[in-house]
Amino acid sequence: MATLTVPSVVPSPVEDAEQLRKAFEGWGTNEGQIISILAHRNAHQRTQIRKAYADAHGEDLLKALDKELSSDFERALLLWTMEPAERDAYLAYESTKRFTSNQWVLVEIATTRTTHELFLVRKAYHDRYKRSIEEDVAHHTHGDIRKLLLPLVSSLRYEGDEVNTTLAKAEAKILREKVTDKACNDDDFIRILCTRSKAQLNATLNHYNNSYGNSINKDLKADGSKDEFLKLLRAVITCLTIPEKYFEKVLRQAINKVGTDEWALTRVITTRAEVDLCRIKEEYHRRNSVPLATAIAKDTGGDYEKLLIELTGHGNA
Repeated sequence: MATLTVPSVVPSPVEDAEQLRKAFEGWGTNEGQIISILAHRNAHQRTQIRKAYADAHGEDLLKALDKELSSDFERALLLWTMEPAERDAYLAYESTKRFTSNQWVLVEIATTRTTHELFLVRKAYHDRYKRSIEEDVAHHTHGDIRKLLLPLVSSLRYEGDEVNTTLAKAEAKILREKVTDKACNDDDFIRILCTRSKAQLNATLNHYNNSYGNSINKDLKADGSKDEFLKLLRAVITCLTIPEKYFEKVLRQAINKVGTDEWALTRVITTRAEVDLCRIKEEYHRRNSVPLATAIAKDTGGDYEKLLIELTGHGNA
């Protein structure tokens, strides 16, 4: 359910690289040309363009973009042009180093990427920063939040569709007991969330809902809506089961607050345009009665707006 659109006939990476080089030359950068190319190439194609650009001009395309562009447009285009694992490693690093341990970004990465994708993120993080993501999470978090995030970022979930109904019933009971006892930091509670396949976890949470009359997130919210650890737990559960609902909320809060949160808006659009942004758009429209593209156009401007609109699939802004 991606929103990225790629032309039926795509120029070679060498041609694209040369067109980008021409866009950088002259009296002013041709931002429209840059958008028309990079906003309509998939991750593999963008990687090939970067390689062709480096081979021809001895410079990483990211560095060239950094020199030519500025502000939110630059940040969005740089994030979009990165390889997905490289981008996630960068986002994870930013969340632990420069954004005062923004655990929400770590949750997004650890729960909405496939097991293989998460493995590649950890490898990219290690290659780029010369240490493990687990090391930095341990260093920059503490207490129950560290206890939750460490197994999340190192999880190797099974991704099959098989479900053990007996296990789902048993673990739903465990979750209920921990919620009732206000012991959601318990090892078993965290183990279930961090290790079970998404299919198995969905079965467990459905059984929880059917047996106890409420969704687990509703019970967690009633237990302590202002508790940061419980907020993080609810985000983990939503990301694992209904990610479009989580990302819709991030977008809604980014756009509707006093002063747009461009960091959150950029992060969601650039990381989900090749994955499930179509479903996120549908959820946004359902929840807010306004198309996402319209909301973006109202709150942003210039080349930044144009790039985001292209990545959302040419919405009627």
